[in-house]
Amino acid sequence: MFKAIRIDKDDNGYRAALTDFDEKDLMDGDVTVAVSHSTVNYKDGLAITGKSPVVRRFPMIPGIDFAGVVEASSHAGFKPGDKVILNGWGVGETHLGGFAQKARVKGDWLVPAPDGLSAAEAMAVGTAGYTAMLSVMALERQGASPTQGPVIVTGAAGGVGSVAVALLAKLGWRVMASTGRASEADYLKALGAHEIIDRNELSAPGRPLGKERWAAGVDSVGSHTLANVLAQTKYGGVVAACGLAQGMDLPTSVAPFILRGVSLIGIDSVMAPQALRREAWARIARDLDRAKLKSMTQTIKLADTLRVAPDILAGKVRGRIVVEI
Repeated sequence: MFKAIRIDKDDNGYRAALTDFDEKDLMDGDVTVAVSHSTVNYKDGLAITGKSPVVRRFPMIPGIDFAGVVEASSHAGFKPGDKVILNGWGVGETHLGGFAQKARVKGDWLVPAPDGLSAAEAMAVGTAGYTAMLSVMALERQGASPTQGPVIVTGAAGGVGSVAVALLAKLGWRVMASTGRASEADYLKALGAHEIIDRNELSAPGRPLGKERWAAGVDSVGSHTLANVLAQTKYGGVVAACGLAQGMDLPTSVAPFILRGVSLIGIDSVMAPQALRREAWARIARDLDRAKLKSMTQTIKLADTLRVAPDILAGKVRGRIVVEI
């Protein structure tokens, strides 16, 4: 038996609680991991509260990512004692997840932990930070560079946004950080933001084209915010879309694409191929300022995920939350 957050849905309703879980009830997989750390992502908040039907199997252990040490393995790529990281692959949604002391998963889903990155640091990065790195890499593949102008980061005080600001600033970009929390201005500037933009400038319906303000963007918000980011992107600029905090809709026009040659790149962190994952984690270990990572991180216990879940959905969480399993 081991401790886990368990979600149930039956005639008594939808509920999540800290409980004892039997190892024999873990799902199929060729690697068993002793989980030491996880993190609370937006999707975990949805899973625990039931605000959106992200959980598609019951009972479910939430937690879409984790870090830990291999306990047992029949997978050729991993052996007991190996330090590993997992992000995505439906873990915490369709496969029992990381808010537990043990996880059994497919070895093909795991990434070896990069040298020099502790399990706690890996989960301070978590899926949000890994997604931010994928977004930065996408901008680079499209030829975006700091010499072309500033970059806009929306939802900047959240998990994806915080890591994106820190990464882009270290890579030499002039970062414009959009947030609805004016009180977080000093926090964002400490991460490397040069300018703070009130999210109200971007969150309302806007014009098909606006003044050209930035050469690139990382957007975790979607809806009108993404539409306005596109409308104000410079000629030939590129925007990486990786979230939907404001909504799934995209009320824009073809104008930014056919009149300014703007590129919109979609970022999927859940099913990203192994080579891309390993590159992203290697870049994180190399390019992310550890002092800034520490400044954006708070650590909680496993039971506290139940308390924090509603806060992350309400936009009350700054930066990253590490769950010490």
